[in-house]
Amino acid sequence: MTQQRRIIRAGALAGTAAIGALVLASCSTSAGGGAGDGQSFSLAFPVSNEAKTPYEILAEQYMEENPDVEITIDKLPGESYNTTIRTQLQGGNASDIFLSAPGNGQSFSIVPLAEAGLLEPLGETATSLIPDGSEHQFVVDGAVYGQPLNIAPAGVVVNQTAAEAAGITEYPADWQGVLDACETAAQAGGSYFVVAGSIPPNAGMMAQAVAATRVYAEDPDWNTQRAEGEVTFADSEGWQQTLQAIVDMNDAGCFQPGVEGAGFDAITNGLVQGTSSAMFGPSGVARDLGEAAGGEATFVAQTFPPADAADGAFGYASSTYSYSIPASSKNKDAAKAFLEWMAEPAQAETVAEESGTLPITGYAEMDFTGTAFEPLADMLAAGDFVPLPNSDWSNPAVYDALGAGVQGLLTGQKTVEQVLTEMDTAWGE
Repeated sequence: MTQQRRIIRAGALAGTAAIGALVLASCSTSAGGGAGDGQSFSLAFPVSNEAKTPYEILAEQYMEENPDVEITIDKLPGESYNTTIRTQLQGGNASDIFLSAPGNGQSFSIVPLAEAGLLEPLGETATSLIPDGSEHQFVVDGAVYGQPLNIAPAGVVVNQTAAEAAGITEYPADWQGVLDACETAAQAGGSYFVVAGSIPPNAGMMAQAVAATRVYAEDPDWNTQRAEGEVTFADSEGWQQTLQAIVDMNDAGCFQPGVEGAGFDAITNGLVQGTSSAMFGPSGVARDLGEAAGGEATFVAQTFPPADAADGAFGYASSTYSYSIPASSKNKDAAKAFLEWMAEPAQAETVAEESGTLPITGYAEMDFTGTAFEPLADMLAAGDFVPLPNSDWSNPAVYDALGAGVQGLLTGQKTVEQVLTEMDTAWGE
């Protein structure tokens, strides 16, 4: 099917800036929003390794261009970022700017935080950057509370070099192709997919990737229907197929040994060392893993294959992250000046380049030949995508139920029906 999809919001990471992690290692300092000199401010974002993030790079650039400004950088561990930032916001000691997630689906998502009175309204500049059709992800009661930073596809990231070494010369076109690739990888002594099964957000990301063609390709407005009570997870054939596919992949040996207890280091080690060929996550991981592999492997972004090749590719792409200002900030003017600077095209391009994503504006005119996005070029051009689903779910508990539920599927402690029923229950919380 070929329709023009609205770009709304990914949040791909659904509570996990750490999905793009190479190693979960960092220390946290709490800068808070103390009184300043009217020019300086603090900035918080998640980190997962020692490499500089685009947020830190741009903060340093801003200080170079504005010598009188000092930015206190507050690096928070990626695996606990969403709970930490929520606690700081509620305590009134969050940094003056923090990385937020558009929509509803996470603990640091814009809509619930704004509705709780924890965010400062922003201005016309932030409004002008919101992708068409995604206003409800950023605007509450007529005010905008987040400034989008990028556009990012999400789904599957593939180490093409490792796949070819294992004897998998082409990316699977359909479900049978997935099972064949899993068998080929196992015969070569590895696994086709590597999953951080002990980390609920990564388990949930896997389910969302599969659901792209099982649920949203057929019905891109499924979330709206769920919000209106017209459908449920438990009664959805597409969601049943999605979770059953995970059970079947586990039974077929598609995942690395010990998947249920694995952390993000399993993803890093498996893909960089070439013992696994693919992971579930945001497209930006392709850049990080390529650097970790020292340029010795080629990583590209893909969508999870449909059940039937005739159905065609379908995936996710939308604004992943945004910047927001806490209502408790004492340095709002300085923070807003920085956001004005961040909105300039040069800074948008830097965010995209350094994070392995696409700039918030102008991506439609880009040539993806030779880039990690080349396999997605037709999908992006045709508009065959929707936002990552959890960004439009009613509350973070739904995604928590999915992540924990997939963990239960991997250990055999839960059934598909139980997981979907728990998601429906969480929807009403």
